[in-house]
Amino acid sequence: MITLTKLNGVSFVLNCDLIEQVSANPDTTVHLTNGNFYIVREAVEEIVQKTIEYRRDIYRNLLDPTMLQSDF
Repeated sequence: MITLTKLNGVSFVLNCDLIEQVSANPDTTVHLTNGNFYIVREAVEEIVQKTIEYRRDIYRNLLDPTMLQSDF
């Protein structure tokens, strides 16, 4: 999940797995797979970077054996 900001300044958290397309025309518009879209303050490149960081964090935790808990 990534945090984005609507044009009115309200922050919200978006499930980046639902992003289908991000475009700048001239405002940044995020189109989702469910047909919804959001116009946000962040630039296209910033959204891409946030999504990459989010995915890196997920996979890092999956692959790092020190992050695993053995409380079973």
